[in-house]
Amino acid sequence: MRKLLVILLIACFNTTLVSGQNIKSPSEFLGYDIGTQFSRHHQIIDYFQNVATALPNQVKLEQYGSTYERRPLYLAYISSEGNMQNLETIRKNNLKNTGLLDGTPDQTNTAIVWLSYNVHGNEASSSEAAMLTLYKLLTERKGLLENTVVIIDPGINPDGRDRYVNWFNETASQPYDIDQQASEHHEPWPGGRPNHYLFDLNRDWVWASQIETQARIKVYNKWMPHIHVDFHEQGINEPYYFAPAAEPFHEIITDWQRDFQTQIGKNHSKYFDAEGWLFFTRERFDLFYPSYGDTYPTYMGAIGMTYEQGGHGMAGLGILNNEGHVLTLVERLTHHTTTGISTVEIASKNAKELNNQFAKFFDNSNLKYKSYVLKGNADNLNSLKALLKTHEIQFENASGNKVSGFNYATGQQGSMSINDETLVIHSDQPKGKMVKVLFEPNAKLSDSLTYDITAWSLPYAYGLDAIASINKISSSKQFERKDLGVVYDAYGYVSKWNSMDDAQFLAELLKNNIKVRFTEKPFRSNGSNFERGSLIITKGDNKHITDFTTTINKIAQKHLRFLTTITSGFSQTTPDIGSPDIKLVNKQKVAILSGEGTSSLSYGAIWHFFEQQLHYPLTSINTNDLSRTNLSKYNVLILPSGYYGSVLGESNMSKLKDWVRNGGKVIAIDGALRSFAGKDGFSLSYKSPSVSNDSDNLTAYADREREYTNQLITGAIFKSNVDHTHPMAFGYDDTYFTLKIGSSGYSLLNSGYNVAYITDTKVYSGFAGKDALANLNQTLVFGEERMGSGSVIYMADNPLFRSFWENGKLFLVNSIFFVNNNAYEL
Repeated sequence: MRKLLVILLIACFNTTLVSGQNIKSPSEFLGYDIGTQFSRHHQIIDYFQNVATALPNQVKLEQYGSTYERRPLYLAYISSEGNMQNLETIRKNNLKNTGLLDGTPDQTNTAIVWLSYNVHGNEASSSEAAMLTLYKLLTERKGLLENTVVIIDPGINPDGRDRYVNWFNETASQPYDIDQQASEHHEPWPGGRPNHYLFDLNRDWVWASQIETQARIKVYNKWMPHIHVDFHEQGINEPYYFAPAAEPFHEIITDWQRDFQTQIGKNHSKYFDAEGWLFFTRERFDLFYPSYGDTYPTYMGAIGMTYEQGGHGMAGLGILNNEGHVLTLVERLTHHTTTGISTVEIASKNAKELNNQFAKFFDNSNLKYKSYVLKGNADNLNSLKALLKTHEIQFENASGNKVSGFNYATGQQGSMSINDETLVIHSDQPKGKMVKVLFEPNAKLSDSLTYDITAWSLPYAYGLDAIASINKISSSKQFERKDLGVVYDAYGYVSKWNSMDDAQFLAELLKNNIKVRFTEKPFRSNGSNFERGSLIITKGDNKHITDFTTTINKIAQKHLRFLTTITSGFSQTTPDIGSPDIKLVNKQKVAILSGEGTSSLSYGAIWHFFEQQLHYPLTSINTNDLSRTNLSKYNVLILPSGYYGSVLGESNMSKLKDWVRNGGKVIAIDGALRSFAGKDGFSLSYKSPSVSNDSDNLTAYADREREYTNQLITGAIFKSNVDHTHPMAFGYDDTYFTLKIGSSGYSLLNSGYNVAYITDTKVYSGFAGKDALANLNQTLVFGEERMGSGSVIYMADNPLFRSFWENGKLFLVNSIFFVNNNAYEL
């Protein structure tokens, strides 16, 4: 009997050994040595599918979504056979450990490690490393899988990766050219870094504006891993960066999270030192802005980390860097494979402690603010609720009639009346620390030298009145129901105007050739009051629409818009419906400049806004074609942020001015304002900064970088004054909280309209240097300048930045449809 048992054990061992040896290496499967060519996304997925087929008891492949260009998004789950048989139990136990799932967890010492590759498409070594990491885990290091579940996302951004890889493959010399000046080391606009809509997916984790992020967040929250690594690349002259991260750390990050990052870094250094590979830690890459692939997991309890290999889109298959070293793709992917395996190794060694500390993270009893209370625009509240649902953050409705605490509008202690429609988010829920990060008025900043913006507080971003309370506010869950009713045949109908939902409603009406009016003055009709910007749809304007009332009802129901019936064009208070102050909305033909000279991020945000949010046609014109473009075909031309020196030369600028004088409308955003400031024919001008101690120039070399922060605004929130009688500001109050992402200042217009401007230089959230603040008073946020029959609209602050500043988007819509409205069809 004992002899038979030994034989069976040997057989089982041999079967496991053979199964591991039978899987093909990436090089064997691809038909070329890994790292000697760039693999397309489908080849990488094909390899993962091949391994999953060969080892179905150890590898599970799951499609979790698709990109805008229809490429599949996959996750691979890798572990021992025993763990794979209990995969769902391991997942549920982990969620029970956090309190996200009811029930008592079984004792588990299984670590969950999530490895994410290629979020930036042209940082292309990481997806190659994903294949080699998978292979090594299942062959050389399979012992690590006995107490570890490894989740691999081999390609977060397939659209960007294939854009880069396809370009390189059709451009590169054979053999590759290591000369930095060779064309294969210089990507054309927009490059492979972003996704289809040119968004940086590594800044979208919280905002979830892109479908890739939305799909990933859904499955991430099903697992809530203990460790998450985001693999990146940096410049060709940098070696390798890994944890621990640099300051600033957000204050909710625990001492244990900090310490374990150091343990991981020391484990990596053991392998790098043995090979003589250079690396650095604790510099540049901080843990503050919440929407990264390292910070989002960190604020969800994980050890979230960024690993950065030198290379990026410039490196190609090989490049001679400034230190005389030929940096190859083989080297780059080898480094990423090493840190990936090392991460799994230390997770396996510390699996029990990872589970224990992960559970402790979700104790939120020591958070200062117990409840965040918000009220205001119902559509903006609903948009915020949708974001909270994406991240599975709980919310309720308030009970009572008043709440006191920190008042966001004033930046100090105060109170606010509330009702049963007021939103309440408590911090004593499992994701309470993320609630604090997203809702706290002003995140504590330990170091002003930070990698990204320093303010994002959601009450400001969504334009809501809010109180942060140190006491838990009474609340209850309420069934949300909205009875819109049905409108019947009447003289006309009026719909409110103060949100993106209203803008989407208008866009669909126009696309259905329904004529819509808007009012420039408040009026009263049929017992109801209507504010500036209210949409008016009359039967008389739409005799061309068959079954008009049915069509209006259908569109209104689709967009959840409540229509108020009016029975006559004779208003109770003027203007009457036929007044010149109630104008027809033109079905605008909108164009945008794209290509060299424009910021791909800014262009992409506008492109995404039109196609995925406003749902309104947009024509893209390449900057190289501007000189031969017939602008008379368009009513509006949008200039994204960018550097237009080579685009708007004397000839093109003259052409643009003539078009504006004839009724065209230019909307210049952020950096595009540089093309008009101080130029002949425009009243826009820079406000010159006054830099302290500039004449002395005695700041030590070592202190220069920190001293320079005095001139910076790193994404801070300010209150601006708003002329809400101007069409650009219809739907807004007399103040607007703006997110400034740079220190450039423009003086108030001496002709035209200063629609939004700053006179209060108080920083409501985020960091701003003292010199930058001194230059901020009396500066323009949004303005309009008339030129002949047309207008130039200046948006000094970008309301579409990363698509999360929800309350600013209507300024752009107003600029397109309401400002200097010329109601004629082209």
